[in-house]
Amino acid sequence: MLPLGVSFFFIGLGFGLYATSQGFSWWVPPVMAMTIFAGSMEFVTIGMLLAGFNPITALMLTLFVNGRHVFYGLSMLSKYANMGWKWYPTVAWMCDESFAINATTKLPDDVDEKWFYFHVAWLNYAFWAFSTFMGGLFGNLLANYDLRGIDFVLPGLFIVIFLDMLLNARSHTIRIFGVVGAIVAIFMLIIFGKSTFMLLSMTFMLVACYIAYKWGGVHLE
Repeated sequence: MLPLGVSFFFIGLGFGLYATSQGFSWWVPPVMAMTIFAGSMEFVTIGMLLAGFNPITALMLTLFVNGRHVFYGLSMLSKYANMGWKWYPTVAWMCDESFAINATTKLPDDVDEKWFYFHVAWLNYAFWAFSTFMGGLFGNLLANYDLRGIDFVLPGLFIVIFLDMLLNARSHTIRIFGVVGAIVAIFMLIIFGKSTFMLLSMTFMLVACYIAYKWGGVHLE
């Protein structure tokens, strides 16, 4: 969790600085972090709040920006089953980073996986809330420092996780699906742009995997 904490810290600082630079009070970024808890959507929300009340636009934009969480939830149904009270906060605090860790980490036999999932979720939530609080409170003091490139920590983490999954995949079929998924995402990014490519890519991959399972005879245990 330490690399995620570092990456969240700098991104949260950036969000806090951005929010306060647009005229919002220092407490607005952490409140948004704790209630919305969707980094990309929080940046977009600042613009929507300044533009005026438009609930239809907000609904559609949120769907396109964070619709990928639907796919995360579907793929984690079996892992998050029978968690008791821990199920509610673990699901509510799911984000890209929590999904990436909980879906891919191979746990030792003596580790309770349900507690592991819960701790990953609340730690990410706490990292983000604390980072945005610091950004809102002290963001202006950091405006004079050149922090360009530090935001690559998070994409770099996902690239490493993806490559690790490819290298340790149980079959060539899984590797093929992974490579095809990356190609589809790049293609969608080029054609449709950053605002919609994620949802379109995941929809395409879900349909392709269903067809492969239903009619192609592909079964990944």
